Parts: sequence; C-alpha cells; structure tokens
Amino acid sequence: KVEHPFRVIKQQFGFQKTRLRGMAKNRCKVNVIAALTNLFLARWLLLSEI
Repeated sequence: KVEHPFRVIKQQFGFQKTRLRGMAKNRCKVNVIAALTNLFLARWLLLSEI
C-alpha cells in the first residue's frame, strides 16, 4: 500500500511542512527521509537475518 510509508514519514519523522528554502534542499531532505522510511519499514526483515 502507498499510504503507509506516507504515514510513517509524517508521524515518525515529523515531515509535515517544508522548512527549507529551495527545491534542491527540500528534494535532498525528502530523499533522505524516504530512505530512512524504507529502513524503518524493513527493520524486522533486517533484524531477523542477523
């Protein structure tokens, strides 16, 4: 589902509004938050393989 990662981005990482000026800075922050969200959602798979 698509909605779950957006919920994680908004609630876990607090990304409600942009606070940076400029598209490049905001794009960089969104990319980092998306990568962290992928790790957050896959944490049980990653931990079970240890």
